Amino acid sequence: MPRRVLMGRVTSDKMDKTITVLVERRVMHPLYKKFIRRSKKYAAHDEENICKEGDVVRIEECRPISKRKTWQVIERNGAAPHAEDAVAG
Repeated sequence: MPRRVLMGRVTSDKMDKTITVLVERRVMHPLYKKFIRRSKKYAAHDEENICKEGDVVRIEECRPISKRKTWQVIERNGAAPHAEDAVAG
């Protein structure tokens, strides 16, 4: 059975070897036919502690690593913008 793969944004990297990833999806409302954004947070395993807050990452389902952690980081797609770059200019 293939493992599920999701893409999301890192909202917290304060834990050791663990990040919190916010995954958003769009769902159509059954009555009004309007697309609504739904989001969910996942705890993912980050072995090398390379992901920082604001990064876009791809996570994959894996065996349970702890009580809440059943996802692991497989790819870091984008780096978070630095605060110094936003202020300069």
